[in-house]
Amino acid sequence: MSEFNKREEGFEKKFALDEEQKFRAEARRNRLLGLCAAEKLGISGEAATAYAKEVVAADFEEAGDGDVLRKVMADFAAKNVAVTEQAIRGKMGELIAVAAAEVKAGK
Repeated sequence: MSEFNKREEGFEKKFALDEEQKFRAEARRNRLLGLCAAEKLGISGEAATAYAKEVVAADFEEAGDGDVLRKVMADFAAKNVAVTEQAIRGKMGELIAVAAAEVKAGK
C-alpha cells in the first residue's frame, strides 16, 4: 500500500470516528435536554427518563436540531411553561459541550 493510500485510509478512519462521536454527543445532549425539560415540566423519575428518550427520538425526524427544538417548545407550550426558543438553544449549546466531553471521556 502506498504512503498516500495509508494516509487516505487514516483520514477516512478519523472522519468516521469524529462523525460517530458527534452523533453520540448530539444524542447525549438531547437526553440531557430532555431531562432538564422534564424537570421544568414537573416530570420526574421513570417518566422523566421516558420523556428524555422521546426527545432523543425526535432528533431522527429531520436533519439538524429543529425537530428537537420544536418538540420541546411544543411540550412547554402545552403545559404553559414560559421558555423562549433562545433559552432552549442556549441550553442546547451548554449541553453539547458537556455531552462532547463525556463522550470523549468514554462515559
